[in-house]
Amino acid sequence: MTTPEPRIRLLVVDDQPLVRRGLTLILAPDPGFEVVGEAEDGRQAVELAHRLRPDVVVMDIRMPVLDGVGATEELARTLPDCRVLALSTFDMDEYVVAALRAGAYGFLPKDVSPEDLGAAIRTVHAGEAVVAPRLLTRLISAYVRVPLGAPPQPAVAPGDLTPREVEVWRLMATGLDNAAIARSMDISSSTVKNHITSVFGKLDVRDRAQAVIAAYESGLVTARSGGGDQAGEEG
Repeated sequence: MTTPEPRIRLLVVDDQPLVRRGLTLILAPDPGFEVVGEAEDGRQAVELAHRLRPDVVVMDIRMPVLDGVGATEELARTLPDCRVLALSTFDMDEYVVAALRAGAYGFLPKDVSPEDLGAAIRTVHAGEAVVAPRLLTRLISAYVRVPLGAPPQPAVAPGDLTPREVEVWRLMATGLDNAAIARSMDISSSTVKNHITSVFGKLDVRDRAQAVIAAYESGLVTARSGGGDQAGEEG
């Protein structure tokens, strides 16, 4: 007899009781999930996460006491195995980029369907990013800025990326998924994945979201050159 997979332990965080309860009611019936707690602000979320050790924190961004960005940063530092999935009422929200930079594994709007929310939680639990490239580049091109008066950093990462790796990084940052990068460079998808793994290592970033942020901050791409809408949903 096959042993069932252990349930994913969830902590739901939102300052609005109705939203918090609604998320719990959506997630609790799924046999793959166990909602172990609820928190009404970021400080309480951090305290409960240390006590309850959830696998995934479904985290509202805008909250009193300690917002979702601050809570995410603290959890990423002190409980690195606890994944954060950020939620926001607004698709275009500068707090979302801050949360991704702080260590969130993904972002979804609050009006996401129950099915997509469940799928995103499973993806985040597996250690993968869940922000669609198209939405990610829109967010980052709008809110990530090189400081005024500061010249862009060289568009070559620490660790000396090869020219092929720089091109993969650039195409990733303009919103292309792996299949589109493969077509653009006339290489296989498996080769693209190998290059992306190498890029992550040399940039010292954890996932696609942080790699795209780094591309904008380095000057490799700009708001004008980034953000194509041709990207698919691949993380």
